[in-house]
Amino acid sequence: MAPRCPGTFTMKIYTKTGDHGETGLFGGPRVRKDAPRIEAYGTVDELNTVLGVVRAQLEPGEVDTLVETLQNDLFALGAQLATPDPAAHGTVMIGDGHIAALEGAIDRFEAQLPPLKQFILPGGVPAAAQLHLARAVCRRAERRVVALVHATSDPVAENVVIYLNRLSDLLFVLARAVNQQAQRDDIPWCKPD
Repeated sequence: MAPRCPGTFTMKIYTKTGDHGETGLFGGPRVRKDAPRIEAYGTVDELNTVLGVVRAQLEPGEVDTLVETLQNDLFALGAQLATPDPAAHGTVMIGDGHIAALEGAIDRFEAQLPPLKQFILPGGVPAAAQLHLARAVCRRAERRVVALVHATSDPVAENVVIYLNRLSDLLFVLARAVNQQAQRDDIPWCKPD
């Protein structure tokens, strides 16, 4: 199968340069693999992977297409986070338009859902349950980026945190939408006696 995106290139999978617990940043120094910047973009990569699992369970359609777009956005966001000075290296790829697109999608899908009147539990059909998992991983990615902001003097664009915050809201709404499309009700949280 031919690649769908222009500009593909060949990469060697292993380099052996990280065998001692360090990795190189794009346009920057080598750092420990547990550095805050690595934690931040590593968690974004984990989120992207969970969305890949979601897509493996979705039928082709609007949600699948949207999740594919989100995966591409997250790859760009990871590149931005992997670069100590993204503006100097051309890796600032997530901007206000991406945040507005998330907000538009939230509004569009939420308009089709019954209003929430109580907390709900993660679950439902497999794709919805995975979207709930993606939401939780997204919140962790957001926390890792906030930690990075406070741990470095390198620039971290404010819209990175905003994007992840909106994305977690969208993933919650998409989980509900996927359950609704499968004719599964939200699972209400029942306060323990």
